[in-house]
Amino acid sequence: MRRLWLTFAQTVTVCVAILFVVKTLKPEWLAQLPSSGTGLAEIATVHEAVPGADASRPGSFAEAAKTAVPAVVHIFTSQEVKGARHPFMNDPIFRHFFGDRFGEESQRRSGLGSGVVVSPEGYILTNFHVIDGADEIEVAHNDGRKYKARVVGSDPESDLAVLRIPADHKLPVITFGSSDTLRVGDVVLAIGNPFGVGQTVTSGIVSALGRSHLGINTFENFIQTDAAINPGNSGGALVDANGHLIGINTAIYSQSGGSMGIGFAIPVSLAKSIMEQIVKTGGVTRGWVGIEVQELTPDLAESFKLSGTDGALIAGVMRGSPADKAGIKPGDVLIQVGGKKVKDAQTMLDLIAALQPGSAARFTVKREGRDVALDITIGKRPRPPKE
Repeated sequence: MRRLWLTFAQTVTVCVAILFVVKTLKPEWLAQLPSSGTGLAEIATVHEAVPGADASRPGSFAEAAKTAVPAVVHIFTSQEVKGARHPFMNDPIFRHFFGDRFGEESQRRSGLGSGVVVSPEGYILTNFHVIDGADEIEVAHNDGRKYKARVVGSDPESDLAVLRIPADHKLPVITFGSSDTLRVGDVVLAIGNPFGVGQTVTSGIVSALGRSHLGINTFENFIQTDAAINPGNSGGALVDANGHLIGINTAIYSQSGGSMGIGFAIPVSLAKSIMEQIVKTGGVTRGWVGIEVQELTPDLAESFKLSGTDGALIAGVMRGSPADKAGIKPGDVLIQVGGKKVKDAQTMLDLIAALQPGSAARFTVKREGRDVALDITIGKRPRPPKE
């Protein structure tokens, strides 16, 4: 029995020694042995070997980005800017000896932004402030193709513009989604060229809808999002989880110049309507009656003996305007336009702008405690002067 035990111990010792030598000098021999384990390394290897595994990753929006990114372009602009005159140019003796060589000098100012290809004919939707004042506009695709672009038309009051590039190649086109069905909390992606670093996709959610009274545009109805939007993103696409266009990235709230988690986009429903007008007529036509209004505060409502703050206070009436001809007076409180209730000054502006110039509409005002109905022939809203 003792001899048997001694033989067993010697055998085990030799096997352990052989295993140690093999593991040290030839570990690949051990890797070829069959294994029944289910360690993490094996699971990761099997996962990587599964075809199409990326497409089913929970929380991934790679397919949405893949759908939308090709239709988002970089926009590079340049503008000639005249420099200041040399201070000695005001001296006639200096001009006599040196002529005008130190006179006004011009230089070119460059800018950048983004745009969205919305039609195979080469139409691109972007922000007005991206191309404002530019005398040269270049559009670059993410694949390196570059084109000279021309301005089809613009609408400064909504900060939208339409460009066109030659449709000599098959252009990737974005698919329009529905901004009217958006809900707070929906996932969105912002695509653009922030700071000129190149095509970038950021994600977030819809933080709020119908944002207005921000002082960014005359006509405001913004989608608010916390998807990172930075300088250079302007004019780029805000898309839903399917990669469909739901907004045009326009502005950020920032004290530093970078994203602070509050960005604003123009809803695609508004952008599409304005784009179609620009493509058809080269501009946007809105209704106008020639009144200046201000918000009704609780103090003002009390002084006018109103039951609430709904409505818009008429602060001024332009002489000879449609409102002046119809009999609207400063101090009136506008409460209805064409049978639709006026909630505040912004609502009033939107309601009047939606009316067709030349048509007639009934305006209802509060005057000295009673309702007064006035029929007004709508005029055409003048284009705002260039600053």
